[in-house]
Amino acid sequence: MNPLVSVIIPNYNYGYVLGQCLEAVKAQTYAPLEIILVDDCSTDDSVAVAEALGVPVLRTPRNGGVSVARNLGVEHARGEILFFLDSDVALAPDAVAEAVTMLASDPRIGAVCGNYEAVPLNRVSLVREYRNLYRHYWYLVAEGPIKGFLPVAIIAIPARVWAEVGPWSETLLQSEGADIGERLTDRYQVILTSAVRGRHDDDATARVALRKVFTRTRLHVPFFLQRRYAAGVVGSPESGASLSAALSAAALPLPLLTGLAWTWAVPLLFFLAWLGIDRRMYRFVFASRGVAFGVYFVVMHYLVNLTIAAGAGIGILQWLTSRSFRRLYVKAPA
Repeated sequence: MNPLVSVIIPNYNYGYVLGQCLEAVKAQTYAPLEIILVDDCSTDDSVAVAEALGVPVLRTPRNGGVSVARNLGVEHARGEILFFLDSDVALAPDAVAEAVTMLASDPRIGAVCGNYEAVPLNRVSLVREYRNLYRHYWYLVAEGPIKGFLPVAIIAIPARVWAEVGPWSETLLQSEGADIGERLTDRYQVILTSAVRGRHDDDATARVALRKVFTRTRLHVPFFLQRRYAAGVVGSPESGASLSAALSAAALPLPLLTGLAWTWAVPLLFFLAWLGIDRRMYRFVFASRGVAFGVYFVVMHYLVNLTIAAGAGIGILQWLTSRSFRRLYVKAPA
């Protein structure tokens, strides 16, 4: 008999897309399955949307964040497998079945993370197209065993494993994926695969997307600087691209400051270095979406890399000057 899967869905004010998420879960080819929706004190129509689809709703006593909602869901879960799913993702019909099959194939596998489809759930803006395709590409490149920061929007974990590595840290801001990833990969393999997939409703405006990128980057600084894989993060292609983007922008005033025409070559060289770091990604984007969107993607990615550099710079400055910021993600004893 198949093991019961508990699909745990934290939600806060995603009523506009929650129906698509829940309908996709109800349409899964896998059985048996239970849906545990945890609403984190939404102020929109999220509860009404769920109840209209016949999905019972658990409510947090206060708005405590995604980790609080997930932990409450775990408390009420009866399944042998916990399938954590963000409320802005609509799963492919076979996503749960694929995750269960993969977990059953090897007891060393402690978690299976899914990928996003190449196109977003609701195609309403170019920013959303960029965000979704960017994540899809990098998850595709990273497929297989992974360590460090885990994509947790689609992740299946056996309940016996969760008993060892849980709960979600309710004090971490924006870095719960890195925290749980550290605990998981200390003991088990974690597999990232596109066999488990869903369509994601990502940020629709540049203002929201860039603000989120800045905040997450800044808040990741104290976490990664105190972890053993900090060197890997600093040496990653994304950090190199962000540094090159920042240097190219910083070097733009050189001709005006020096009066030397040849100094125009400095920002150009940094910009070309920035392009070169992610050249495979750009080839993928141009080949799959054409020239017009490819050019937009490059411009948007440059802005994102500048934002990452700014977030990292501010985060490092806070880490150097603020004791409370340094202690934000102090590693808890085992």
